[in-house]
Amino acid sequence: MMRRRSTLLTGCTALVLALGATACGGGGPVSAGGGDKALSGQSVTVAGVWSGTEQANFQKVLDAFTEKTGAKTSFVSTGDNVSTVVGSKIEGGNAPDVVMVPQVGVLQQFAAKGWLKPLSKTARQSVDSNFANVWKSYGSVDGTLYGLYFKAAHKSTVWYSPDALAQAGVEPPKTYDEMLKAGQTVSDSGLAAFSVAGQDGWTLTDWFENVYLSQAGPEKYDALAAHELKWTDASVVGALTTLGKLFKDKQLIQGGQKGALNTDFPGSVEKVFGPKPEAGMVYEGDFVAGVAKDQFGKEIGKDADFFPFPAVAGGEAPVVSGGDAAVVLKDGKNSKAGTALLEYLATPEAAAVWAEAGGFLSPNKKLDLASYGDDVSRATAKSLVDAGDSVRFDMSDQAPAAFGGTKGTGEWKILQDFLRDPSDPKATAAQLEAAAAKAYKG
Repeated sequence: MMRRRSTLLTGCTALVLALGATACGGGGPVSAGGGDKALSGQSVTVAGVWSGTEQANFQKVLDAFTEKTGAKTSFVSTGDNVSTVVGSKIEGGNAPDVVMVPQVGVLQQFAAKGWLKPLSKTARQSVDSNFANVWKSYGSVDGTLYGLYFKAAHKSTVWYSPDALAQAGVEPPKTYDEMLKAGQTVSDSGLAAFSVAGQDGWTLTDWFENVYLSQAGPEKYDALAAHELKWTDASVVGALTTLGKLFKDKQLIQGGQKGALNTDFPGSVEKVFGPKPEAGMVYEGDFVAGVAKDQFGKEIGKDADFFPFPAVAGGEAPVVSGGDAAVVLKDGKNSKAGTALLEYLATPEAAAVWAEAGGFLSPNKKLDLASYGDDVSRATAKSLVDAGDSVRFDMSDQAPAAFGGTKGTGEWKILQDFLRDPSDPKATAAQLEAAAAKAYKG
């Protein structure tokens, strides 16, 4: 959801990089030497899940860090199994210096294994002044702050083609039932209603979490996230039943269940915003806009827009977030440069680089909203920051990786099986509980 260029911001960013000052909204100095190239000759290896456009845009941030400090950077894409890849690199004596961790559960796992360095005093001060407490909480383990949330996601957005909805004569819906009804009308007009990325299990967990948060409420959401509530609870079965209404309707889902299970996330966006549209809507986070703009040339707000994930069964409309936390590994060979990179990432200047490039939201409340290149992006970023501590973090990202964050197993696999055959929500809930119980014990 983020776009274009802001002349004011571009000039300001250039000034920051040239002078090493903390213009553009404060945020504290980077202890890398503030533009005097104090880290020349050093290098930082960063590992993270990003690829394609996201990796290219994060590289712009790393390049800005290089310009500021003289430290060279390299990025290693881990794919979805970040914990497995990083663990094997540590065991092989080839640990990266910094990891962008996409799941709270993985961050907790890394801390429990003793792999992480606590954030420096400078980075902690930036977190205290620039971020809502919720982000500090999710970055901490047993009271020690290890993770800096650099990139956030607003995961309660349903993206649509304005042309497709206009041709079907439907307005963006306010409730889940209205959304399914609008989807039926879109389907009747010749396009499938929804493109679903069932090949990527994480997208299905996001579907479930939005339905569950709205239908069951925040208290049960928190209890289920901590596994203080069993997945066999009636509230889980209820949410799966609600979700199953969509999953089993072959008219609503492009390609039916089989088509969805063969569609990955970028493919799901292409089926709505690509050159040959096959569906009118795609649910996922704000980052859909980055793909729609960068890969398919869509103008956000005109050719691609979103409505908030609608309220389910009389509940409140959900606000689910996610994020990538930067951590420094103890076994990294250049921890000084890694620490300096985290101090830089904690500043609004670093966030501004990617915000200009697009496809990015920052939880840093000191980042000027003018850094986002379109009104849709600014509105979404403001919504996320304004939500403050009421944001509910992605539930699967809070779980142990074996349950909530590993391809082909745990919640990802069980929800893919549920998409394939959504006829027995109670049995699916029992499978989820069995997998969760095993993972939380481990």
